[in-house]
Amino acid sequence: MIELFVSTLITFFVIIDPLGCAPIYAGLSAGASPVQRRAMAIRAVGVATVILLVFALAGEALLKGLGISLASFRIAGGIMLFLIALEMVFEKRTQRREDRAAKVAHDPEADDVSIFPMAMPMIAGPGSIASVMLLVARTNGIEATLVVLAAMGVILLLTLVALLAAGPLMRLLGARIEAVITRLLGVLLAALAVQFVMDGLQVSLR
Repeated sequence: MIELFVSTLITFFVIIDPLGCAPIYAGLSAGASPVQRRAMAIRAVGVATVILLVFALAGEALLKGLGISLASFRIAGGIMLFLIALEMVFEKRTQRREDRAAKVAHDPEADDVSIFPMAMPMIAGPGSIASVMLLVARTNGIEATLVVLAAMGVILLLTLVALLAAGPLMRLLGARIEAVITRLLGVLLAALAVQFVMDGLQVSLR
């Protein structure tokens, strides 16, 4: 169970990327008061948690209803995560997030950024949704499922802390350290993505 918890923790840390969300949120909420920033951060993580829980608990049933096998979803999810990993290694993911944030920042009707783009797609994006479905599907028994959900909860809590401390955190880390961390996490994510694809191929070729 400890090994499952640690591997799940690493997966969600890499996918959700709390340190990567922090500078984006700091920029988006620059014009808000401290009370508004705190409220938006809590709302963003809360909504993202609900979205991920829904897909974690009902995602497999949804796939069955659409006639999609779990093995196919594992392969598709692994490929998608691998593409995200490539973007992280070559810093394209950060640039895309900043471009998306800039569009929202220039929209006068988008004062509240808690739902879009913070909750979805930045926190509960395609990568994290695919990850939680894949990880829950790989577990056997309710205890293992609870371990996966607990690890996800820890990362979401860390994300909330990062958003609340976004300004001071960015001044502490700096752009260069953040870039190094992002690249290292991208390499780890690439390995995890390949494992997802291999698991899907093994099941489909039986």
